[in-house]
Amino acid sequence: MSEYVVKLPDVGEGIAEAEIVEWHVNVGETITEDQVMVEVMTDKATVELPSPVTGVVLSVGAAVGDVLQVGSPLIRIDTGNGTVGEARSSADTTAPEAPPVVAVATPPVPPATPTEAAPAERSTAPTAAPAVRQRAATLGIDLADVVGTGPEGRVVHADLDTQLGRSRQLSNGSTHTTDDVVDAVPVVGLRRNIAQRMQLAKERIPHFTYVEEIDVTNVEHLRAQLNEQYGEQRPKLTFLPFLMRAIVEAIADFPQMNARYDDDNGVVNRHRSIHLGVAAQTPKGLMVPVVTDAASRDLWDSAAEVARLATAARTHKITLEELTGSTITITSLGSLGGIVSTPIINYPEVAIIGVNKIATRPVYVDGALLPRQIMNLSSSFDHRVVDGADAAAFIQRIRALLETPALLFVR
Repeated sequence: MSEYVVKLPDVGEGIAEAEIVEWHVNVGETITEDQVMVEVMTDKATVELPSPVTGVVLSVGAAVGDVLQVGSPLIRIDTGNGTVGEARSSADTTAPEAPPVVAVATPPVPPATPTEAAPAERSTAPTAAPAVRQRAATLGIDLADVVGTGPEGRVVHADLDTQLGRSRQLSNGSTHTTDDVVDAVPVVGLRRNIAQRMQLAKERIPHFTYVEEIDVTNVEHLRAQLNEQYGEQRPKLTFLPFLMRAIVEAIADFPQMNARYDDDNGVVNRHRSIHLGVAAQTPKGLMVPVVTDAASRDLWDSAAEVARLATAARTHKITLEELTGSTITITSLGSLGGIVSTPIINYPEVAIIGVNKIATRPVYVDGALLPRQIMNLSSSFDHRVVDGADAAAFIQRIRALLETPALLFVR
């Protein structure tokens, strides 16, 4: 046997550790050079790590959810070439030259253990995660009798529930069950990262939220006109680029909003460049891609960049650089935006602008009751560095710009 040890490489500047999110190989399986063997999560993004060699997996160094230090043994591979090798960490790396691909975390699948069936046996035996096998044994269910609905026929917890219900129906003619079946879902990868950052923001930032109603009838009319005029010649405009433009213009009068608070050192860092984070819900969790230097972009450039970043996030191609460096953030639930929300600040920023849904409501305009398109902005601020009056004035400036959209292009 020729053993090759792959160590966890340095997957980013300043990264000292990473969490195991998903194994793509099991013990006993053959892996080829450059095949993705594991996904690991840093404090910024998920990284796919390819194998530097071809061989058979002997063992893995950690389970899904475990955190490894850079340089720790990650996986052992039998290369079958008669030599013993070692893939080294950041200080002495022989890992693949190709850079790792940044991806959104996917639902974790625990790796197989060294005691599971050999490849020849696995072709006929059902595959299942260790937790599923343990639960099946506790319930007295033979996995050979269960139809797996997971990836590649893998048996999952839901399949055990189905089999349990079928067995009871056969025994007593009833589908009713009083068992309280609880599925333990590990909080790992991107989900854990989101949880930690939300907790950090709420623990360290005294939030206050200010809500204002905005009449967006005129800006929506302008948006429709521009889309009709330019058709396919330019990117389609949503409401977001207009809001981005309004925030940029308002920050010129309220520079304290475009800041990050270093509360460890008691310093508020006001940024001259405006890098707008745009919170986006992806199938794998919340991400905040960053539109850099927003002040230099027109409506269509902003729209194109938001669309590009959203596509990159959904297709697992977003880079670490595209997820870092925001100075103020926009968050929106789109058509699910509700009437009011209390957004959590993207730590260590000091402000976040929350967009609620647009609804047509009757409004008095110059004494006449007219249908108008109304939207609330629900925005949160760090009360340590932003006074309530300043927050209100900032939002009122955004309101004025959106209600009279010609002001967006005049300074």
